[in-house]
Amino acid sequence: MKTFLIIATLLVAIICGLMYAYACSVNPGLRKLKDIEYLHAMQSINRAILNPWFFLCFMGALPLQLIAAWMVHRAGGNSDVVVIVGASAILYFVGVILVTGMGNVPLNEALDKTSLDTLSTEALRQSREGFEIPWNKYHLIRTIASVATLIMMLVALVRIKN
Repeated sequence: MKTFLIIATLLVAIICGLMYAYACSVNPGLRKLKDIEYLHAMQSINRAILNPWFFLCFMGALPLQLIAAWMVHRAGGNSDVVVIVGASAILYFVGVILVTGMGNVPLNEALDKTSLDTLSTEALRQSREGFEIPWNKYHLIRTIASVATLIMMLVALVRIKN
């Protein structure tokens, strides 16, 4: 029971760290690039992140949260832990998975289809603005949601009875 909670917390922590790293270093660093450089960098990053290790953590956290909550409930454990983990799973699903899938991913896919080397300077500026502003807004939401999810999971770990 506790093992699933620990592994789920670890996966949430990995994703939280990824979101935090983007928010405080990657995005500010990319912001300093010229439009064409920024857009090429985001295309490259968005392609590179589509890998099994990322998907294992990103998609694996939610089912493990749900399994952990179910196992705590089934074992007659703390009902508050079940509620906390269940709420953290909802927050992770809505604030991280849905925001990513409905916000960031469509922007990534549209950018991936853009042939940047054929665009004018003005078109590059508009492409960047149309991508960067909403992408960073969605990213801020999922960063806050992942931090809150991690805090909830840590609280559950502290409160669970062995």
